[in-house]
Amino acid sequence: MSQETCETKTLTGAQILIESLKKEGVNKVFGYPGGAILDIYEALYHEPEIKHYLVRHEQAAVHAAEGYARVSGKCGVAIVTSGPGATNTVTGIANAYLDGYPLVVFTGQVSANLIGNDAFQEADIVGITRACCKHNYLVKDIKDLAKTIKEAFHIATTGKPGPVVVDLAKNVMTATCEFEYPETVNLQGYKPNYKGNTKQIHQALQLLCRAKRPVIIAGGGVLLSDACKELRELAQKLEIPVANTLMGVGTYPADDYLSLGMLGMHGNYWANFAVNDCDVLLAIGTRFNDRITGSLKKFAQDAKIIHIDIDPCSISKNVQVDIPIVGDAKLTLQTMLEELNDNQYDLNETFKKMWFQVIKEWKTKRAIPEIRSEKLHAHTVLSGIYEYTKEMNPVVTTEVGQHQMWTVQAFNFNEPRKLVTSGGLGTMGFGFPAAMGASLGQDNPVICIAGDGSIQMNIQELMTCVDYNLPVKVMIMNNGYLGMVRQWQEKLYDGHYSQTKISSPDYVKLAEAYGAKGIRVEKEEEIIPALKEAFEYDGPVFIDFIIEPLEMVYPWVLSGKPLDNVLLSDKG
Repeated sequence: MSQETCETKTLTGAQILIESLKKEGVNKVFGYPGGAILDIYEALYHEPEIKHYLVRHEQAAVHAAEGYARVSGKCGVAIVTSGPGATNTVTGIANAYLDGYPLVVFTGQVSANLIGNDAFQEADIVGITRACCKHNYLVKDIKDLAKTIKEAFHIATTGKPGPVVVDLAKNVMTATCEFEYPETVNLQGYKPNYKGNTKQIHQALQLLCRAKRPVIIAGGGVLLSDACKELRELAQKLEIPVANTLMGVGTYPADDYLSLGMLGMHGNYWANFAVNDCDVLLAIGTRFNDRITGSLKKFAQDAKIIHIDIDPCSISKNVQVDIPIVGDAKLTLQTMLEELNDNQYDLNETFKKMWFQVIKEWKTKRAIPEIRSEKLHAHTVLSGIYEYTKEMNPVVTTEVGQHQMWTVQAFNFNEPRKLVTSGGLGTMGFGFPAAMGASLGQDNPVICIAGDGSIQMNIQELMTCVDYNLPVKVMIMNNGYLGMVRQWQEKLYDGHYSQTKISSPDYVKLAEAYGAKGIRVEKEEEIIPALKEAFEYDGPVFIDFIIEPLEMVYPWVLSGKPLDNVLLSDKG
């Protein structure tokens, strides 16, 4: 940038983009260059304060940005070119949208005068992403650029977080104007409500204190609002057991006496029964999706339901609630705690002791792993990984499938932002690139638990890990099947394994071909030596665990069944 330009602050659109990112505190971006955004990459070339990570596929750029956002609490940023570069981001955008994580995704676009002419690599990414992002923009005039970027970050990170797409016409990147970055944002019609209604909070506390069989469900909104401390304090003050959704795992310590663990389709037997049989249910930061409710008609049907959520559209959308509280989870829980401290509430101590005894009896009923062969079983492998790594306090990312559920069952997550997994969209191919982003968002070791199907979705990102020496340790549960789909075929389609048997490359040779380390494990006594070797290696590692092909995930509530209709083994 010339001295004259610095003094007058007359910048190109590409320079304005970079300066705007710096104003937002962005120092890491993930992306892939192309013709429509060459000016942005020229500006990045001259910018030492922002580190760019070159991925091998645009989908991975968005997943990596989300992984970074999940562990750091910051907004993730991805930059891609027009046409297929933009369309390749859609799965990543949809994933972040459903799970509620803040991203700003910049996409290239043809020049404004060519939009609508079917120009080379033109795609209507604004139209394509309208249903799967929090908001999107098409910038055709450089005078709108700085203001748009400010708004994009504001929308992405406030209220219920989510991805925002900013489509940049090529001519905007080369045009010039004076750079002024807005200090504030005032968007008509967008005013998230952070403070819950005090009258409804008072009613909720009265219900909770009088309850005989209360339960709290903590969802991802607890994590996003940084309300874990307040959740723990409220649960312990009122002595209410806490169940977690998949996205809420880690918001309440798994080893605490009040923890019920995860509920839902593959949740703990006792968590499902407790929710099904409770008389007062406090749900915080969850949208009650089908994976945690089972049959909606029979979900907590005798309970009074209190729902705290910052998104008013989530309240009574799936489950009709008795006391709706629209507000930020952290602020609302703080108000509840203040109300408890300032006023006298009588707790139903006698009934709660009886309630804990009932839950204790339910906890005796556990899933029984079916030993089908002498091959390694997933629980053996994952329990070994957990025991070996728990003192390291790692971040664990997962792909999607059987291994995802086994991981939640095998690991005790006692802190937030230690499990990074795809919930709402269930995206195969998410975990590996998310692990890359996670490794750049904090300092702890990062483990990616993958299946042999999922890992092949974005396996090319191993080269990204090698290039930047990202020490991600990938544990592949290799059973030769698309395991979760095969499990459904076995149970519901008479064992007709239609197109679910999948072949894999030699992961050891493949890792070595990329310049990483590859290890194969086929026996139980090989697990710990393999882990030791992997964590002593300063770089990315693939460990290929050859496991039992036909192992099943239990507990299991079949789709549409009530939560108390739990299968604990192959025999029911």
